[in-house]
Order: sequence, then structure tokens, then C-alpha cells
Amino acid sequence: MAPQSSTGAGAEAELPEYAGHYRLETTLGSGGMGVVHLARSTSGMKLAVKVVHAQFARDPEFRGRFRQEVAAARKVSGAFTASVVDADSEAERPWMATLFIPGPTLSDHVKRSGAMSPAEVRRLMAGLAEALRDIHRVGVVHRDLKPSNVLLAEDGPKVIDFGISRPKDSELRTETGKLIGTPPFMAPEQFRRPREVGPAADVFALGSVMVHAATGRGPFDSDSPYVVAYQVVHDEPDLTGVPESLAPLVARCLAKEPEDRPTPDELMRELRSVAASYDTQVFIPAQRTGDAPEPEPRVTEPERRSRKRLGTRLLVGTGLLGLATVAALAAVHLLGGDDPSPVSGGGPRTTAAGFSPWETTSAPEKGTPQCSYGAGRLVCAQTGRVFALDPSDGRRLWRHTVATAQGGRPVVSGGLVQPALDRSTRLEALDPGSGRTRWRQSVPSYSGLAHAGAMLLVTGVDGAVTGVDSASGRTKWSHRIPGHRAPYFASFAADPWAYGISTSDDGSSTRVTAVAPETGRVRWDVQLKGTLQPVGAVDGSVFFVLVDPVYGSAEAVVRYTPDDGASRRVVLPVPIGQPQATVRGDLVYLMGDGGSLVAVDMKAREQKWNLETAVTRGSAPVADGRYVYFSAPDGRLLGVDAREGRLLGQTSARLGSNADRVADAVPAPVLARDRLYATAPDGTVFSVRAGDPATW
Repeated sequence: MAPQSSTGAGAEAELPEYAGHYRLETTLGSGGMGVVHLARSTSGMKLAVKVVHAQFARDPEFRGRFRQEVAAARKVSGAFTASVVDADSEAERPWMATLFIPGPTLSDHVKRSGAMSPAEVRRLMAGLAEALRDIHRVGVVHRDLKPSNVLLAEDGPKVIDFGISRPKDSELRTETGKLIGTPPFMAPEQFRRPREVGPAADVFALGSVMVHAATGRGPFDSDSPYVVAYQVVHDEPDLTGVPESLAPLVARCLAKEPEDRPTPDELMRELRSVAASYDTQVFIPAQRTGDAPEPEPRVTEPERRSRKRLGTRLLVGTGLLGLATVAALAAVHLLGGDDPSPVSGGGPRTTAAGFSPWETTSAPEKGTPQCSYGAGRLVCAQTGRVFALDPSDGRRLWRHTVATAQGGRPVVSGGLVQPALDRSTRLEALDPGSGRTRWRQSVPSYSGLAHAGAMLLVTGVDGAVTGVDSASGRTKWSHRIPGHRAPYFASFAADPWAYGISTSDDGSSTRVTAVAPETGRVRWDVQLKGTLQPVGAVDGSVFFVLVDPVYGSAEAVVRYTPDDGASRRVVLPVPIGQPQATVRGDLVYLMGDGGSLVAVDMKAREQKWNLETAVTRGSAPVADGRYVYFSAPDGRLLGVDAREGRLLGQTSARLGSNADRVADAVPAPVLARDRLYATAPDGTVFSVRAGDPATW
């Protein structure tokens, strides 16, 4: 393959054209271990691809280090790091691809714009404390935190380059006499006893980084690394120029003994009380001085919540919004309804030959529409409104304003449209034909509700569950579910039961109770091991994903069959971060936040295939037996062969003017008969024929 020219001197001025499937475009930087390139995936997503130097690729020890770097980067991939998209540590030139994050390094920013203001320093310190908390909680010690390894992105600082990081329990030891790290930002123990370096070394480095951000120099400064090493071990740090409100906290970070330094959690608590003027906004780099070009804008992936919080419970097809609180339901008012706004328009009409693809655009400023199919309508929601489209041609049929909607997917239950309301004080049901309000009911404040068949299930703060008839709004039953303090509910299409779920405080077990939605009658009840998220029900069996109770990553798929009480588990070879899943027959398809799409055969009890899609934070998958479909944050709809795990086709991206904003979650496509309906950040709702992704 012909090499691609790039800038730079030396043997690697001629660069490879591809790393795996990714075309390398330009050089972003070079370090001791490899060269980082700006690259593009097949879909056009911008990536930063690190390709190791040729001489190191021939070194088995180095390959071991690189494999460990990839593993560490995958473990910490999240809101405070560059998410890993793909990697191949066994390639002729090992490489790793991460999301490209626009913005300068802290080192470049200080060189070009000078020291940061006190407010910027506080925000940076808070962001890096959060980053270290995430890194340490997955058992990784970075060991080389320094200004050039901190990217100043618009949504906060990102820590990069885990080339010399180590798990806290790693058996890979530092060679005698070899320093690993960058002396001005190394902790005393890295010089004195490098084999005993732990998380506290990163806190020391954070202190040094903060001095650099505030003053443009380090707390131990010399042209000689040997003098710096002596100063780090024996001398007190120079904190001249560090903001007075932060200097004591920075000094604690730079304590000589690891046990005297604060933990990242302690740092975060201290920073909240440092000053009343503490600014929690994200750091946005100031305009650079001189002629240095601004970083090119890039589509950013949805920012993830801290991985320590158990991920949003992934209840495909449930309409669940969380725990609810309704102790007593007020009177029901049957209404003629508000006067909705019938609107015409849409894309191509159905031709005489049958269905034709169409698209129609709603208001992009209100976010990505979320849609579902029911009562012969495609009903969609955006912030503050619900609307219906003709599924055959995309014509807008009606629009209804809601006072408080969080943009969740509306549900057709009991023959009526149930808007996805947030924690408001009313429930509401709309006529699917006209959009007029059929009933409205005042309720005490609640945090969510679940839809199951023709019922709404609302859980009160006292633990009582109330069943409300979706068609009339009348209460049909209200009582506690035995064994549950305050359950949340999951339900699935073509399955008659609602499943009440409660997880033990320590995450060691999950109680599952099958309830008849119309009466609240308990059919069966079981206590299963681990933290389980229900993802589907087929032929009398319920399927779950077993997740880590701290980090929310999927570790196994579980099938429980109540008829015989059997619980079967298939352990995943590699955990999947923040999983979303769907079930089709004996197959469970999981989409991870890093782009892994996995098929697990519960009958054969094995992982069938694993596809690295390069789509970070994709939607929940849907499947029809032959294909698996999912949406990307840029509005693409992708189709994968369900038997072999091959990507077969995708639609074009639809970002519009929202290239710098991505929704918190990507709505899953809707599969109805032989058609797929999907949505995009530019407000588009579009439809394509299911069954042949290669023609999209």
C-alpha cells in the first residue's frame, strides 16, 4: 500500500495510509512510543489514531506494554477521557483509535495564552479530580499525568495517554534503574520505590499540574531532571503565584508521603467549599493569541454520566421513566381536549407500487425526536410537544403542546397516546387520530411511570403501586408488591406480564416479581444473584443483563425460566460498557457505549459474534431475525447481518446545524412490519424499507 506523506523528519516522515479500517490523514503529534494521527472511519467520524514506532513493534515487551495501554484506556473510557473506538495490538504496527477531541493540551494553552485565571484553575482542578476518581475506581494508576496529557475540551478536561499506566495489582514491574514517567510531574515514591506506586502518585502529579496551570512553571523547576528529582524528594514546592484559596489544597496534593495526600473524592469535597465564588462551569479555552489556528469543530459524542453511577436501567420497549410516587389519585376529567394544531406536509407519498422512503423535518432546536408506533400512527415527542405522523408518507397529522415533557418516547397504551411526561403533577392521554386530550388526571408529584399492556403502573414513595387504566384514566388497583420496598417495572411487547424489579443495596441480588398489570396479582417471585437489568421476555423466559453494580458494565447475559426455575448465564468474554440490549428468539444483541455490538446465543450458551462498529454511544439495537438495526449520534441508521455480524449498510448523517450538540441519549429506531423509522439531531424523522440495508 502506498504510503502517505506527512510533515516531520526522520524515518517515519512517510506514514502508513491506513490503520485497520481507518484512513490516516495528518499527524497530530509524536512521542516516545508512537505517532498520533488524525484519521477518519468509514462513516467519516474523526478519530485520533496512535500508531507505535516501527522499532518498538518488533519488541515483545513493548507489545505487552501496548496491550496493557489499550486495556487501561478501554477501562477508563468515559466522560473524562478519550473513548476507545478500536485497536489492534497484534498488527504489524500496533495501533489504537480513540475519539478525536478538539481543543489544545494544557501545555499548549499555557505556552500560547499564559497562565490561567484563578476561576479557570479551580474548574480545571475539579475536572481533573473527577477524572482521577474515575480512573482509580476502575483500578488504574495513570503514572504520567502532566500538562501535555490533559486536553482542554469544551465540556471539561480530558486525560489521555495511558502508555505507562498500571493496574494497582499489576504483575508487570518496573525494570531496576529505569525511571518511568516525567520527572517534573512525578511523585517522590516514583523515584524512591517505583514498584510501590499507587493512586496517590496521580494526586501528586495533579498538584504539579495545577501549579503549572496557575504559573506557567512547575513546583520543582530546573533544567536538569536529576536536580528536579532531588527537589521532588527533598525540597518544599514553590507555590508562588498559585491562587491563595487553592494553595493549601495544592500543597496537600504535593505532600511527600502518599498517605498525607487527599483522595480525588476529598479534593472534590474541598473544592466545593474553597470559595463562595467557586465556578462549576466547564472550562472553555480562551481565544488564542497570535496566528495559531483554532481547533476544527467536531461532532462530540454524548457525555457520559460518571461510570460509578449504575447506568440508566435499560428497559427496551418499556417506556419506564423511573420510580414514581402516587399515594392517592385525584378525580379523572374526561375532556373534549385542547385544540391541537393539525399540520400538513411531509416527504414523498406512497406510490402505486407501494411504500417509498420518506423524511420530514421537525424543529431541530427542540432536540432529536423520539418516536413509537401504535394505533396506525407514528407518534413522536420533542421537548414541550408531541406530534403524530402518517407512517406511510410522513405527513404531520397533529401536534399537541405539553407543559412538561422531557422528550422521552411516547407510548400508545389502551388505544391512546400517553406522552412521556417528567415529574409533573398530571397524567394525560391523547386521541391518536386527532391529538385531542381524552382524559387528564391530577396526581401528586411523581418521578416516572411504567406502561404495561393497557395499564399505567405508578410506584409511590411509600412503596405502594397503583394500576391506572390507560383507556379511561381510572384507578383499578393499588397495593404493595410483596418483597419490594419501591420497585420499578419493565414490560415487553407480546408478553402479558409486568416485572417488578428491586436490587439489594450491595448489588449482590435482584428480586424479580411477575405481576398481572390489570389486577396487580403476583404470578411468580424469585431472588436472582447479581445486579440484573431486564431486557426482554420470549416464550415464557425473561432475559437479563448482569451488570457490575458499581460501573454498570455488562458481564453476562442471564435467562430465567419460571416454569422450571432454571437460571442460565453466559459470561461475556469482554465486559461491555453501559449496555443496551434487545432479544430475538434465543439471541440477545447488546450495544455498548464504546461501539461494540455483540450477539449472544443463549441456546448454544456462547457469544456468537462481536462487531466493533466505531459508533460510540449508539442507540439500543432492534432486530427482525435477519438484521440488527441501530442509530448513531449523528443521525445515521445502520444495518448489520444478524447471523454473521457484518455491517451491511447505513444511511447518511443528518446533523444539520447541530453539529456541536448531541442528545444525551440516542433514540432507537422503530421497526414496524417491513419498515424502519428513525430520527436525527437535525429534527428529521425518516423511514426506509427494512430487510436490505445495502440499498439505503
